[in-house]
Amino acid sequence: MKYGIHRAESSPDDGRVISVGQDNIGDALASRRTGTFMSKPRQTPLSLVGLDIGGTKTHGLRWNGSEVCAEARSGSANVQNVSVETAGRNIAEVFAALGSGPIDRVVAGSGGIDTETDAESLRALIAVHAPGAEILVVHDTRLILAAGRAATGMAVILGTGSAAWGINGSGREGRAGGWGYLLGDEASGYWLGREAVRATLREFNRGQAPGELGRRVLAANKVESPDELIALFHGDTDRRYWAQQSPLVFEALAAGDPGSALIVAEAVEHVCGMLGDLAALLGLDGPVIIGGGVGTHQPVFQDGLRAALDAMGLGDIRFLEVDPVHGARFISDHTALPATAP
Repeated sequence: MKYGIHRAESSPDDGRVISVGQDNIGDALASRRTGTFMSKPRQTPLSLVGLDIGGTKTHGLRWNGSEVCAEARSGSANVQNVSVETAGRNIAEVFAALGSGPIDRVVAGSGGIDTETDAESLRALIAVHAPGAEILVVHDTRLILAAGRAATGMAVILGTGSAAWGINGSGREGRAGGWGYLLGDEASGYWLGREAVRATLREFNRGQAPGELGRRVLAANKVESPDELIALFHGDTDRRYWAQQSPLVFEALAAGDPGSALIVAEAVEHVCGMLGDLAALLGLDGPVIIGGGVGTHQPVFQDGLRAALDAMGLGDIRFLEVDPVHGARFISDHTALPATAP
């Protein structure tokens, strides 16, 4: 898949695609090791906007040259999770908070960017607020690797959803997972929340009283009986609702709940499976950059991942200490983009 750079002209629908795609990005990132830089320098400081569009929120940063000058957050603009209208409103809210003035480039990372059509749909929403800007749309796992300041390696996002992506020294790319909650999203926040409900229902079907995890699930959802969870799950709740309950699994685990231990162990296996596939495909043994709320906020999960990945022969495991949106700066600095409008 090659996602080009879009330059909006007089109107967002009148733009054209500059011939810079994902292969060029890989070449540019790989070229960093040889000291080459594929972009021509600009005469004025670059005004850059970075967007990290997740399942629950959109996080934006604006740079003037190398300095961050504005930051904004809004709801999700991922059209797999929200309507196009809602996505448009949330993007508009972010750009309004980032301030006015010309924007040279936008680097936007989002889940669900699987085809050029997906990328173009997001570009169109962004171009309204950045006329004349170069707009690069990538899968959000790219932001993870870039935020870890790695030119090659593998990135895993463990947030509302899950996916892994990697690139090797020759520029070859690969992806594992990221198929959405109906087909995958294992080890994600949504998956953990759903597994907590399933464990609670299994206890109920066996005639057992709710255990530590089950009691927490019932309390969090304000229901008296586990069977009420079935209607709630299939009702008006969405993926974000259940993803926000993923901490219940780790809280119950800390209290000694054996069912929670099984869920976390399975989550570790799923992440290892994704990275094992990528490592074999790309011939990589690291680094591995892990981001997303589930991946960065649960120490016991991190410990399990470190041990399991080390046993697989994967090294240099890093958990992001900055927000993924900071990867937009690294991508922009190491991607071949035109210095001026052609």
